[in-house]
Amino acid sequence: MLNQSLIKKILLNQKLVDNKTIDKLQHQAEEEKLHLENLVLEQKIINEETLYEAAAQMLNLPFINLKGKIIRKDILFLIPEPIAQTHNIIAFELENDVLKIATTEPSDLQTFEFIRKKTGLKLQIFLASPHSIQETLKQYHKGLKAEFKELTAINESGDTTSTSQDLKELATDLPVVRIVDTLLEYAIFEGASDIHIEPMEKELLVRYRIDGILRDVMTLPKNAQAGVTARIKILANLKLDEHRQPQDGRFKISSDQYRVAFRVSIIPVFDGEKIVLRLLNESSQILTLEQLGFQKRSYEIVKANIEKPHGMILVTGPTGSGKTTTLYTILNILNTPKVNIATVEDPVEYRMPRINQSQINTKVGFTFASGLRSLLRQDPDIIMVGEIRDVETAEIAIHAAMTGHLVLSTLHTNDAVSTLPRLQDMGIASFLIASTTNLIIAQRLVRKICTNCIYSYNLTKENIKELEQRYNIESLLTTLVKEKVIDSVDIPLSELLFYRGKGCKQCNNNGYKGRIGIYETLEITPDIQKLIMQKASAHELFEAAKKQNMLTLFEDGIIKAKNGITTIEEIIRVTKE
Repeated sequence: MLNQSLIKKILLNQKLVDNKTIDKLQHQAEEEKLHLENLVLEQKIINEETLYEAAAQMLNLPFINLKGKIIRKDILFLIPEPIAQTHNIIAFELENDVLKIATTEPSDLQTFEFIRKKTGLKLQIFLASPHSIQETLKQYHKGLKAEFKELTAINESGDTTSTSQDLKELATDLPVVRIVDTLLEYAIFEGASDIHIEPMEKELLVRYRIDGILRDVMTLPKNAQAGVTARIKILANLKLDEHRQPQDGRFKISSDQYRVAFRVSIIPVFDGEKIVLRLLNESSQILTLEQLGFQKRSYEIVKANIEKPHGMILVTGPTGSGKTTTLYTILNILNTPKVNIATVEDPVEYRMPRINQSQINTKVGFTFASGLRSLLRQDPDIIMVGEIRDVETAEIAIHAAMTGHLVLSTLHTNDAVSTLPRLQDMGIASFLIASTTNLIIAQRLVRKICTNCIYSYNLTKENIKELEQRYNIESLLTTLVKEKVIDSVDIPLSELLFYRGKGCKQCNNNGYKGRIGIYETLEITPDIQKLIMQKASAHELFEAAKKQNMLTLFEDGIIKAKNGITTIEEIIRVTKE
């Protein structure tokens, strides 16, 4: 959409309205929560084509009317359909090595750069009206439908009785290859962490998990199912004719811009085979603890404890809360030529130089426990165990921490304090837990506010009432003062500024882009050790942790919300139990 100041200039230049009317329109748009462009078009002050033509003149860009323009299929498909749909962008002509593209958003430089790198062509940007782009986007479907006819001819019913040879031919068929390539490429471009390909009764649904939230991306015809499944099986080196057993595999895609590993899981469901691909970006840089989101005091505690020569550091939280990333970040800090670091993981998510990484394989009896036992004979200084799942692994890890090793691992608990009773419930002796555990970090991932559309607001009475029902506001304000986020506990909550994202092109209109961690860092001090020995309850341990100024997940989240990194809604979403 065109920005408001540009629309105002156009209306005044064309002498369609005066300043007073413009102010009225702007006020009405704000009241009705409409974009000024929508209101102007709705009231028929100017038509869309004229508005965008005038905008092109002002922006010094050529204007193109795509109405009735038939675009060659090879040019159209230079921009993958999902990108064209999401970013309202069309490739319509190729002249020598210059690709002409029409857009409604001439400031979308990130997408232009992606297209330039993908095609290797120079770009000439044209402005077009949203309606003409939407109409032209339908040509993708015509092209795909025509190509799906070929798929239908090969396998009309989309059944799973095809021979291995049929499926192999289907998987190398150009439309299928292009569909799968587009799905993978677009997922990388959008920063998705997972791709879900789900067979329904009459169609094939594709969803991406972006910033922890699943969203629909596209729906493919049912007859594309066999080809897409076969293509992914070939990429992951899986059995093409196996449809009744779950299968796991992996493959990599490399280019000058990215190197991504895809972990593939296929499981039979009622309407076919469901595929989930986990994306692991191998070219991404390992972050620092500050970049992960640790506050200054928590950062100092983590730093002090990872420098200890032995003991155990546990990171806890649900699946997908970034535990492995935290452990890799710590390993990266510890990774020097003076130490031998070994890991047992399931699976090995990122390759790290100079670290001996082993992947467990239960089929041959290589479990966390047996792998850890073997590692101890390899003279390690630092050991990372992917997850403590059972008593045997917990016991070996604790004994390793006792005998001069620094042990890092993860555990599934809701917060830092409940990790201690959990280990006791596993049957680990209290004195062993007290003497070997150095630090427990609980964490969650929250979505960050999109920096392109961030705005500030004050909490309403309803917002404050909801917070008061859930949390101790007095204690929260005291924490904010301690952490120097606010000046006084006497400031009413209604006067504090918080932040949200309006939603824009850059963040797909959801107001969030990217994620950051919120943390609870429990240091095992002599006071906490005494309580562990006395088999204190989680509540008693929590009170003691609060006395030593431990920030809870919620408090850490509120600090980040107050600082404009995330929203209160997001903190409530991930911390509610």
